[in-house]
Amino acid sequence: MRAFHATWFWVAVISTGSVGLWGLTLGLMKRAAPPPFVYARAAAFVAMGIQVAAGLTLYARGLRAPNDFHLFYGLVIAFTFAFAYIYRIQLDRRPELAYGLLLLFVMGLGLRAWSNVY
Repeated sequence: MRAFHATWFWVAVISTGSVGLWGLTLGLMKRAAPPPFVYARAAAFVAMGIQVAAGLTLYARGLRAPNDFHLFYGLVIAFTFAFAYIYRIQLDRRPELAYGLLLLFVMGLGLRAWSNVY
């Protein structure tokens, strides 16, 4: 599980970063989100959700990161997803820009979590 968590990190960070940049570009160009963006956005959320779930599973099994900030950033990602769900109506006003920024923020949190392990 630890190897999966370490490897899946790259999938989660690259997907959130690339879809975040895509959304930011669409938002700045004031273009509507095409259907592939909506699917990619969902895939990026799922990828990071799997990463957080794997980390929580490791924590529940007693395998702790060498630094408590790693756990902190993982929990901030989970809370960010919860707040995004709560405020999804407001995010849908300009979804490309809002979700682009949100995914870039989550990517940054993932990188910060990774930097506290290595």
